Amino acid sequence: MKVNSNRDISFKGFYNNRALKRGLEFAADNGALFAATTTLALSAVVRPVSIWLAPHTDKENKKLACAKSISSSGAGFLLTLALSMPLSSAIKKIDQNPQKYLKSDTIKNLKEGVSTLEQSKSYALATQLFKLGVGLVVAAPKAVLTCAGMPFIMHNLFHKPKPQKNTKQQSPSFKGKCSEKLAQEVGKIIDTKGMQKFSKRHENSNFPMHIIAGTDIINTAAFIHETDKSYKIEENRKKALIYNAGISTALSIISGYIFDKLLDKPAERFIENFKKANKGLPNLEKQIEGFKIAKPIFIIGGIYYMIIPFISTFLADIADHNPRLDIPHKGRKKKELLTPKQL
Repeated sequence: MKVNSNRDISFKGFYNNRALKRGLEFAADNGALFAATTTLALSAVVRPVSIWLAPHTDKENKKLACAKSISSSGAGFLLTLALSMPLSSAIKKIDQNPQKYLKSDTIKNLKEGVSTLEQSKSYALATQLFKLGVGLVVAAPKAVLTCAGMPFIMHNLFHKPKPQKNTKQQSPSFKGKCSEKLAQEVGKIIDTKGMQKFSKRHENSNFPMHIIAGTDIINTAAFIHETDKSYKIEENRKKALIYNAGISTALSIISGYIFDKLLDKPAERFIENFKKANKGLPNLEKQIEGFKIAKPIFIIGGIYYMIIPFISTFLADIADHNPRLDIPHKGRKKKELLTPKQL
């Protein structure tokens, strides 16, 4: 059979996929919620399965690690949803009408070298600092809710759950006045010389990865603190849980940066092919921005929820049985511990 060597074999259909474009726009418009949604999807099934497959590991430690994964993703999603939606709506107003919310000098300064504000790396960084920064803001509260929700998850997931009444939930709505006011406040911050100087200095940095890594570090540190002082988690299970969280975060961040660097060239090829397949598309720059946001989220998510749990659960169990690695509990008040059955 004769093959036409001049035939253009490409993934044009893939690059023109409507779901892909919408996903990238969602990542660009609301990076923190995109990360929380991805985390929720992975942690509900993938991470618990990976934890459960860890060899030679105490079953109760596995249960706690699974409960932590589910509780963490649920708390993170709800907190991020509540904070990110109004902020995303406000920044979208600035995107659509920058002259209304930004000074002319700010627009001129951030547009330096490009024809439109959407093509400006400095402007993209300035707005993404707000969008992805939501993750940093909710990191500590998320850890508190994670720790508080674990006994509930343990009781309902690994014991017979009590019948619950159906409750109607309403999706959050944000009034125009709130969004308008928030857009004005964000515009004032972007108007400052300090923000513009910072954005221009770091416009070519890997800021999405840095913010995601920083969020994970803050969340893990807060979780370890809350676990250590919690009276609702059995004392003999805390050590393995703390080591599991620390090992998981350290390994995922280190390996995340390594894989992110290794995938730089494939990512550049994807962007080039995507531009060719969607030449002239009005939202092209926003979709490319979304890809840059989604890349580190999927890398760290894939590592943290698929590979690391298998390793960290096993290593944490070894640390749990090593008396030399006992965690000191100075200053903690003694109080009767509550088991999941007593909650």
